[in-house]
Amino acid sequence: MSIIILAACLSVCLAADRPQRILIVADEFPAMEALAEGMKRLEGVECRIVKQGDMPYDLSAFDAVMVYIHGRLDEGPENALLDYAESGGKLILLHHSISSGKRSNKRWLPKLGVELAMGDVDAGGYKWIEGVTLEVCNLAPRHPITRNGVTYPLKLAFTDARGRQSLRDGFALERSEVYINHRLSGRRTTLLGYRYVDAAAGKIWTQPTAGWLMRLGRGHVLYFMPGHTEREFRHPSYLRILANAVTWKP
Repeated sequence: MSIIILAACLSVCLAADRPQRILIVADEFPAMEALAEGMKRLEGVECRIVKQGDMPYDLSAFDAVMVYIHGRLDEGPENALLDYAESGGKLILLHHSISSGKRSNKRWLPKLGVELAMGDVDAGGYKWIEGVTLEVCNLAPRHPITRNGVTYPLKLAFTDARGRQSLRDGFALERSEVYINHRLSGRRTTLLGYRYVDAAAGKIWTQPTAGWLMRLGRGHVLYFMPGHTEREFRHPSYLRILANAVTWKP
C-alpha cells in the first residue's frame, strides 16, 4: 500500500513540474508563433501549432487547446474541439474564432451561447470594423486571469448596459478590429470589455464581450476578442492575460 501511495505522489509531483502542453489550431501562423514564443518565455509552456486538418485524433493529452481560425471551421474539427471541452478540456478561442464566418457551423455558436444577429448595427446587428483603436477594459479585477502579473497602463471610462459609468484598468490596441454586438446567452463569467470610439458616427461603443469564460460539459471555454495582428499578441498586457488563461486552474 505504501508503494502505491508513493507512486501516486510521485506521479502528481511529476505532473506539477512538467510544462503545460498547449495545442494551437490556426490558419494564420505568424501571430500564433508570436503568441507561442511569448507564453514560452513567460510560463515555459510548450506549444504545438497545427492546421485544423492536422489536429491530433486525441486532444486529451493537452492542458489547453487554443483556436485562431479566420476562415471556415470544418465540421470534423468543430466537433472535436467542442467534444474536447465537454469532456473536461480547456478550450481557448481567440479573436475571429467567433465571427460571421462561423454562422454556417451547426454546433459552434449555439454551443457557445453566441448569436451574431443580422441587420443594422444600431438595431443590434453584428458588425466588424477593422483599422480601429480597441480599448480593452478589465471588468473582473479580482479574477486571476485578469489580475496576476497584468499591468494596465490606462484608466478607461466604461459604461455598462444600465448606463452606469466607471473607470476601469485597461490598455489600447492600435490598428485593431472590433466586433460589435456579440449577443451572449447562458451563464458565464465576464472578464474583459471593450471601448470603441466611432468618431465619424459620433458614438462610443462599450460592451462586456471582449473576454469571458463559461462551463461547457465537464470543461471550460474561454474567449478573447483581441488578436487582429501579430503585434497584438506581443502586447505585454494581453500576452500576460493569455498566459494566465493557459495556466488558470478552474
